[in-house]
Amino acid sequence: MFYKEEREGICKCGYPKIQHCDEAIKPEDYAGEQWDKHRHVKETSTDAFGNISFAGLLGQKTGKYVRVSSDTTCESLYQLITKQWDLRSPNLLISVTGGAKNFYMKNHLKEKFRRGLIKVAQTTGAWILTGGTHAGVMKHVGKAVRDYSSSGFKERQIVVIGVAPWGVIHNRGKLINPEKCTKNTPKVLTDEATSSQELSVQKEDDTQPKETSQGCFPVDYSLDELGQGRLCCLDINHTHFLLVDDGTHGNYGVEIELRTRLERHISQQSLGKRENLRGVKIPVVCVVLDGGPGTLNTMYNSMLNNTPCVVLEGSGRLADVIAQVAALPVSKVTLVLISKLLKKFFAKEYKSFTEVQVIEWTKKIQDIIRKPHLLTVFRIDEDKNVDVAILQALLKASRSDEHAGRQSWKKQLELAMVWNRVDIAESEIFTEENQWKSRDLYSAMFSALVGDKPEFVRLLLGNGVCVREFLKEEEMLCELYAEQPACFFRRKLEKRAKGDKITLTHVSEEVRHLLGSFTQPLYVSSRDKKTKDDVRLTIRPCHRCISQVPSKGSMDLPSSGEDPTTLTVSDPKRDLFLWAVVQNNRELAEIGWEQCRDCIAAALAASKILRKLAQESKEDDSEEAKKMRELANHYEKQAIGVFSECHSWDAQRAQRLLTRISPSWGRSTCLWLAFEADDKRFVAHSGVQALLTQIWCGELSVENTHWKILLCMIFFPLIYTGFLIFRRDEDIQRWAERTKKQPCAMCHVCSPAVIIYSPPSRTIFIIAIIIILHRRSGLSSASLSCQVPFFSGHIPPSLSPPLTCFLNKDFTCVSDPLQESEPEPEPLNCSSRLMSLYTSPQVKFYWNIVSYFGFLWLFAVVLMIDFQTFPSWRELLLYVWLISLVCEEVRQLYHDFDGSGFRRKAKMYIRDLWNILDVLSIMLFIAGLACRLQASRTVLYVGKVIFCFDFIIFCLRSMAIFTISRHLGPKIIIVRRMMMDLFFFMFLLSIWVVAYGVAKQGIMIENEERLNWIVRGAVYDPYLIIFGNFPTNIDNTQFDISSCHVNGSEPLKPKCPVLNDDNLPMFPEWLTIIMLCVYLLFANILLLNLLIAIFNYTFQQVQDNTDTIWKFQRYELIKEYHSRPALPPPFILLSHLILFIRGVLPRSPSQRHKHFRQELEQNKEKEMLSWEAFMKDNYLASTRQEKSQTVEHRIQDTAEKVGAMSELLEREQEMVSAKMAKREQVSECAKALRWIIDELKSQGCKSKMQPPLMNDEESSGQETEDKPARRTSASKSRK
Repeated sequence: MFYKEEREGICKCGYPKIQHCDEAIKPEDYAGEQWDKHRHVKETSTDAFGNISFAGLLGQKTGKYVRVSSDTTCESLYQLITKQWDLRSPNLLISVTGGAKNFYMKNHLKEKFRRGLIKVAQTTGAWILTGGTHAGVMKHVGKAVRDYSSSGFKERQIVVIGVAPWGVIHNRGKLINPEKCTKNTPKVLTDEATSSQELSVQKEDDTQPKETSQGCFPVDYSLDELGQGRLCCLDINHTHFLLVDDGTHGNYGVEIELRTRLERHISQQSLGKRENLRGVKIPVVCVVLDGGPGTLNTMYNSMLNNTPCVVLEGSGRLADVIAQVAALPVSKVTLVLISKLLKKFFAKEYKSFTEVQVIEWTKKIQDIIRKPHLLTVFRIDEDKNVDVAILQALLKASRSDEHAGRQSWKKQLELAMVWNRVDIAESEIFTEENQWKSRDLYSAMFSALVGDKPEFVRLLLGNGVCVREFLKEEEMLCELYAEQPACFFRRKLEKRAKGDKITLTHVSEEVRHLLGSFTQPLYVSSRDKKTKDDVRLTIRPCHRCISQVPSKGSMDLPSSGEDPTTLTVSDPKRDLFLWAVVQNNRELAEIGWEQCRDCIAAALAASKILRKLAQESKEDDSEEAKKMRELANHYEKQAIGVFSECHSWDAQRAQRLLTRISPSWGRSTCLWLAFEADDKRFVAHSGVQALLTQIWCGELSVENTHWKILLCMIFFPLIYTGFLIFRRDEDIQRWAERTKKQPCAMCHVCSPAVIIYSPPSRTIFIIAIIIILHRRSGLSSASLSCQVPFFSGHIPPSLSPPLTCFLNKDFTCVSDPLQESEPEPEPLNCSSRLMSLYTSPQVKFYWNIVSYFGFLWLFAVVLMIDFQTFPSWRELLLYVWLISLVCEEVRQLYHDFDGSGFRRKAKMYIRDLWNILDVLSIMLFIAGLACRLQASRTVLYVGKVIFCFDFIIFCLRSMAIFTISRHLGPKIIIVRRMMMDLFFFMFLLSIWVVAYGVAKQGIMIENEERLNWIVRGAVYDPYLIIFGNFPTNIDNTQFDISSCHVNGSEPLKPKCPVLNDDNLPMFPEWLTIIMLCVYLLFANILLLNLLIAIFNYTFQQVQDNTDTIWKFQRYELIKEYHSRPALPPPFILLSHLILFIRGVLPRSPSQRHKHFRQELEQNKEKEMLSWEAFMKDNYLASTRQEKSQTVEHRIQDTAEKVGAMSELLEREQEMVSAKMAKREQVSECAKALRWIIDELKSQGCKSKMQPPLMNDEESSGQETEDKPARRTSASKSRK
């Protein structure tokens, strides 16, 4: 309906008459009616929605917009935002309200507001709701988003939704899609379908254009502040716009009702889908800057809806008024005070206030300050930022809701976790007055782990969460794996579970596949579990049983048929670390690793698992595989760091850590895990190499030189003269030196040993240190109670027993219990010394070198001198020798050194290049022997040829002997790598050789049928050309017909080329010469230089790591000769016979390989783990200290200090500017007063009082001079 307003041609709705449809301007249809927007405005489907592009200084920006009706349901709007616009539900809704006009803010407050708003939106995943126009507070919000976008540190998109009135938008005609408009639909009445229900109908309607149904109408919108007039432009920094249309034009505030309803609807939505978040709604906070009457109404309604409000003091007008009275009691907030404040902060606008409005404002402000839990004032002089103030306001409001007590604190903790603000949780929730129980934090711990919030995990662990109790129940760990984020390990688990629920059995099978079959399962099914007491009793053998085994302290892997429950231990800290590692989560894995006691084995196991996962996932996701390899290298570095710390403190204990059986990781050892994980740098560590050297020498001392050992091998009686040093002799000498020391020397000299050997609890460390210090200072035990809270003059019974091993009840120190339990070593007798010499792996190796070269010498003699029709004694000895080598290879294949099973042992055997050469040489020897035994002389010669090739392979196999050498070993590694490069080079070279050879043969020779001459001409001759054997048959000047045969019937001569009548070749001579030149250019120059470059690259690449690679491969050689029988071939057949008889006869399992696997007693195991954990803490502390000393860290600290100083300088500059402004005002006032005085003096007025004293000298002079006149003027002015 057209309802005429005071202005000519303008309707009550604000639109001119020409923009109304014909029906609306018929006066007879609406005669006598008052204009009502609900009756006289028609709603139709929207004609303005889709994408909007802004051209700004930072490039093109794209957002989304939609024109909605003011009566649109909030459910439709929320569905539109989350479904059609594909925005995630917010964790927080920040409604920014305030002045719609441009207003002044101090620079310091402006920067704090912008940084704080962006930080809270970025960290919490919040939506920011504003008016959407480029003016007032909306403009400040837009600039904050612009600064964030230009910073380049965009972790997530900042969602800023502008709810603006359609009727006040400048250039809104550009937002309308003309294809959607019809002649019978006036522009003023077009309203939006708003609802996503209607949009979804359009989307499903096949008759609609696809672009329109998806809302992709592109709009180019530009900012035009000069031509906007009374209207406003959209802010180009907002991401989404809801343009509210009620059918009017030029009316501000029509969107307030819809915005309020939308905020209320969002606040009623659940914050998350998990059970612990279903009762928590999306929090809403209102941030107030400046503002007028509309802002007061918005703030008042928000508080009625229990929405907390944050007021920024110093932003102007309403915000400053409320900030002034926020701390006052309601009784002091009077009408007079409000009037005074309004006059102060609203200045000229105060004149437009009526008395009724002032009264209304006073009542509303009183109602606002009656809810202090919902009101937070941010003051510019506070140290905290705006983001902290916003989140603190929400937490303060949540403490006073209907939830009470512990539930309220849990809700606040869940909110802080959803916002990912650990600083808020630490300062507001985990306070001294709020004491948390460990069980109360389990749900939060679960949310932090599943939600990938490592900082919260650290905070919860530091505030009482016990990992052992948290993961005590199997269901909790299963639920963690069920909620594991999408990763390669999760896909493998789902594939293994085959649609069933994921259980720990599936996890155990998959982890064992990744670790290797040599490990035992980490978890057992519930039906296989024994009772708690049974498991505890069967995990460790008793001391009596251990003392009965032949090799004390060492145990083999159990057989595969043994009960798995006896081999599995519960370790929740390991479970947490493993859960984080398999999903390739570096930060959570680091937290879990810091919790582990068996940290070296844990790091090496993680390295093995990650490398295996990276190998298997390389085809699916190369980027994920790369991250896994990086994390595997990180944990290899961590293992090296902790082991280095251990080795620097106690080398013997550190070596014991390498061979100690780890029950938490499938009864494997650190040494074996490092080898399986291919951790070359760890194995190359000096401490690991020292252990390997010690194993290599056996019972012999590592101080013995090679020539002494070789001499004693030949003339063994020298070992009884002290010519060779045995390890037992060194042990006896060390034990004697240790017994000479006084027991109490530890109190005065070796006090660090008390700290090292103490239990893992830091409290016990502190007690031990304080006790020692008090003993040294001569203080009594009673004085300790003031330093240790629970210490009362005696050892507390709650402390673990190992402490009493170091401190008696009278606070005197005793020696190390590990050393006390070691008896005096007995000296070796004659037979033991002889056995120790010849069973040493080093001596075995030397005898096998002699034996192998003897075998090669005998083989060469047989081939060159003594290969008869009937085998001679030398040849028969050669066959026996070879049979002993075959038996040894069979023994190595079937010998299960680490309990990994035959299949895995066979794979590892075939994977070794030297074993492949062994198998090939044996197969060739068998084939040659089969031909050798035939009666035919031709077959006999074939057998000899096979033996000759076999001899070549045996000679190449001899290179494996020199891998133990520090100088030759790395060179052999380089040769092996270059052989691989040579293989690929020969593939490229063969292409050129065959291409040139076939072309040359086809041009020069016609129809050659002899295969040997075809191969010679097409392959052999071109190959020899590379090495300088240039052909003469391609040049007619050097052609000799006697060197070939015309028909090719003579077998020893090649076929002649096609000849002409002069018996000269007919082929074009120039063509063959050009072909030869091109072939030499590519083959001799290009490809050979390429081969040299490849060799050079391989040499440089391997040379830097040859020492590491050699040390890594040295482990396999030492392990081989450690398990090898003492006798060399062919005498080794006796050892094989003895092993066979032992294998057939029933007997008890032997205790072997004690140098590689040792199982400690329970007390020693605890002591070892405690010491390792303490060394890990030292390593982490030194790492953090080194990190703090890095250049990057110093630059960051300097940048923070410079930022703080710049803020202080800005504040100081603002204060100076304010003082200068006040001085200018005082100067202007002084000028005005002088003018008044001069006027009064001119009229003869004098003051009766003495003038006040002035600090200014000039003013003093003038006052003295004009004293009578001023007295008179002051008197008149008072009158």
